[in-house]
Amino acid sequence: MTSKPIFAGVDIGASRTKVALIDTDKNLLGYGITKSGTDFQASADLCLATSLDMAHRSREEIVKSVSTGYGRKNVSFADESRTEIGCHSKGCYHYFPLAITIIDIGGQDNKIIKLDQDGRRISFKMNRKCAAGTGAFLEEMSMRLDIPIEEMDTLARQSTEMVKLGSFCTVFSATEVLENIRHGKKVPDIVKGLFFSVIKRVLEMDSLTENVVMTGGVVANNPFLVTMTEEIIRKKILVPEHPQLTGAIGAALYALEMET
Repeated sequence: MTSKPIFAGVDIGASRTKVALIDTDKNLLGYGITKSGTDFQASADLCLATSLDMAHRSREEIVKSVSTGYGRKNVSFADESRTEIGCHSKGCYHYFPLAITIIDIGGQDNKIIKLDQDGRRISFKMNRKCAAGTGAFLEEMSMRLDIPIEEMDTLARQSTEMVKLGSFCTVFSATEVLENIRHGKKVPDIVKGLFFSVIKRVLEMDSLTENVVMTGGVVANNPFLVTMTEEIIRKKILVPEHPQLTGAIGAALYALEMET
């Protein structure tokens, strides 16, 4: 039996590189995620190899590839590139084909994208000028607290009395965190406060519509952020199966469209 053609999407973010492989029925066959590092091409090649291994397919079977993200121009095997706004929109609408507001929390920036019921982009806003509210902010705070970034979600869930931080600035927040430690505040309560500051920073960027989707590596690794956001906005939030892959999946869908 002949295998269906496959299509690749590559999303090179400032923090992580992601590759997704889909077939003509838009099924996700394989994926790979790694740190972007300083060699974007090497990171893309590694993720592609991981994706192909998961899919039990070969590189020669890829019909088209599309790249997106911060390093989209650094992928030699990509046939074309698309903007990250377009790819995140397409990836999210693929999973939730209705009017949605997408909240994407990445390593270096945040995005809020609004789509109508036909998947057309109505508006988008992006925070690029400050690390506050991003994965970089949480990474910096984890170092200040001397705890692994991977443990922050579990710690936040253990909080019984959240510490609210007065500053959104990464530098000032670090000072505030140290002051709270000096005054005997518990680490879980501080971490939940950090999560709260991330959410508040993002929600200040734009208003939300009825259907809200949350994506990004920060969401994938810290699902308690979704729970906290639901409590704040008082509505259920939609989360795709692989929230960190929506940009790569959107790029792969663009690759598929090039052949249909």
